[in-house]
This record gives sequence, structure tokens and C-alpha cells, in this order.
Amino acid sequence: MYSLTPQELELSALIIAALNLPVGPQDIDPEAPLYGGTLGLDSIDILEISMVIGKKYGLMISSDNDNKVEIFSCLRNLCTYVQAHRSN
Repeated sequence: MYSLTPQELELSALIIAALNLPVGPQDIDPEAPLYGGTLGLDSIDILEISMVIGKKYGLMISSDNDNKVEIFSCLRNLCTYVQAHRSN
């Protein structure tokens, strides 16, 4: 179990539900790599995460964003980006 902020827990739960992952929100290490890490996520999973973030937070992370690798590097970075750029 990891120490996550309320926003990280919310985003973690959203990712788990979208991808039907067999873990709890508090079981995702906020500093661990999302892509290819212990969760086993691939590029299709990252695309799905991007889509659910767009739907939930009104935020689109385009594939031509220069920072996309950094944004999706871990849950904490993704959450920081979402909180800074969300519309709702």
C-alpha cells in the first residue's frame, strides 16, 4: 500500500476501472512507470487512459504533445498534469 494524495487515488481508481486491472487504487506506486512497469501497461492502455481522462476531466493529451512521455511516466506525473490542466 502506497501513500497517495486524494487526487492520485481518484485517478488511480479511474485507470483501474477503465483497464479492468486486478489491483486496488492504493496498490499503484505513484512513482512507478505506467508504461511497461509492474502493471504491464502498453501503448493501447495509455491511449485508453488518455481517453478516459478526456471524458472525466475535459482534458485531451494529444499524441503530438512534446511532454507526453513525461506526463505518462508515472501516476504522480499524470495526476500533476491533470490537476494543472483540467477543465472541470
